Amino acid sequence: MSNNYVVVSDSCGDLTPAMAEGIVIIPYIYNLDGTEYYNHLDYRDQSKKDFYDALRAGKMASTTQITPQRYVEVWEPFLQEGKDILYICLSSMLSKSFEMSQLAARELSEKYPERTIITIDSKAASMGIGLLGIGAVKAQNEGKSLDEAAAYVEDVVQRLHHWVMADDLHHMRRGGRVSGAAAFFGTMLSVKPVIAITAEGKLVPLHKARGREKAFDYISSKLDEAKYDPKYGPIYIAHSDVPDYAKQMQDMITKKYGYTSFLVNDIGPVIGAHTGPGTIALIFEGSEVRK
Repeated sequence: MSNNYVVVSDSCGDLTPAMAEGIVIIPYIYNLDGTEYYNHLDYRDQSKKDFYDALRAGKMASTTQITPQRYVEVWEPFLQEGKDILYICLSSMLSKSFEMSQLAARELSEKYPERTIITIDSKAASMGIGLLGIGAVKAQNEGKSLDEAAAYVEDVVQRLHHWVMADDLHHMRRGGRVSGAAAFFGTMLSVKPVIAITAEGKLVPLHKARGREKAFDYISSKLDEAKYDPKYGPIYIAHSDVPDYAKQMQDMITKKYGYTSFLVNDIGPVIGAHTGPGTIALIFEGSEVRK
């Protein structure tokens, strides 16, 4: 049994550098007001506060599609060292990154036929990808082979639950995700759309709550519905520059269920470019398969 492989993932897994220990992170690129930045986990190009302050001021951000060549640049040095690759990618329903990674894998497999490259569609976003990456490193540290670690990640993908509340409907309107009328009336009525990432990795609005507290109550109820158990590890909470929202949700979950193990972090600029500020996500592994 060999664990001579590297775990690679995307910066849009929204982990801190400490959380991402053992994972090779590929920083994605975003554009804000005509300037291009790399989404490093330590925010060396631009602080998260500056990014979200710019969005609140009305500036628009966009993301740049990663190319197969970028994957080749990151992966090839490891292949040359005699190591295999386990890559965990942003949902194929949200980006073409997975498709690009497969093109790169085919190219490198021809050049290094003795090496193995496994690319996994996380069917996830933000800390959902991060959760899978952390799990893969744990499996590797336990001595699991590349195939065993990949099988473990694929199993968790099926039971990985994501629930999201979007606070800034006007930002979502600018991104074409809701109509102008829906944004106007939703804001007036304090309607908070609740979105799930489905088993296919799609973002699907499934519920509308009147007010943030009711939205959080609805989202937190999914822990029970999907049969979360602390044996699976911590509950992940990701937020776009609203730490008070994250604390509110965390406190609600602890009060309702008694759970006290959480990993909380910011939604980075790549995902934040599409969600806007004020978004919060609850992500966890459950016993029930994602629908």
